Amino acid sequence: MLTKHRKKIAIKKTQEHGTDTGSLPVQIMLLTKKINELTKHLEDNKKDSSSRRGLVKMIHDRRTFLNTLKKDDLNKYNDIIEKAKLKK
Repeated sequence: MLTKHRKKIAIKKTQEHGTDTGSLPVQIMLLTKKINELTKHLEDNKKDSSSRRGLVKMIHDRRTFLNTLKKDDLNKYNDIIEKAKLKK
């Protein structure tokens, strides 16, 4: 589970202005953090199929956000890929 403190750090790292909590880069970073934590959970609990389904949905949502960001602003896309340590 993503704690409030970790969530704040992820938002601070990617927000564009002081009150930015919903832009695409912020949402991508939060989804990446959630995906990483859920992946660790599923390594220990291999039969947790409902969590696996949620993970697949999060990965799909992140991919959709990334594709949208890539179409709209390539510089922000490259920046978030680097910050989140994702593959292109």
